[in-house]
Amino acid sequence: QVQLVESGGDLVQAGGSLRLTCAASRSIFSIFKMAWFRQAPGKQRELVATITSGGSTNYADAVKGRFTISRDYAKNTVYLEMNSLKLEDTAVYYCAAKESTINPFGSWGQGTQVTVSS
Repeated sequence: QVQLVESGGDLVQAGGSLRLTCAASRSIFSIFKMAWFRQAPGKQRELVATITSGGSTNYADAVKGRFTISRDYAKNTVYLEMNSLKLEDTAVYYCAAKESTINPFGSWGQGTQVTVSS
């Protein structure tokens, strides 16, 4: 497993931007898929964005066009750039790693709080 540490969460006004960072304890080059999830109070955890080892990205409909997932192999880091933030984006954001196609998301970070205010 890989250890993941998220950072970058903050209190931001609606319409603002944030960049979340997920730092991995080792190379992410061979990891099949990295993802960002989020969980709002009283709601189930939901998948926000994914990026595969081949560079393919996928986004939840709620964030398409506003969020961008990217990675930096040299820094063993995955980012989530969030623009045009809405009140409903308020949640704890988690980074996760899926080592191969047959594995579940087996490595998780501790989460970082994003709060969007009006």
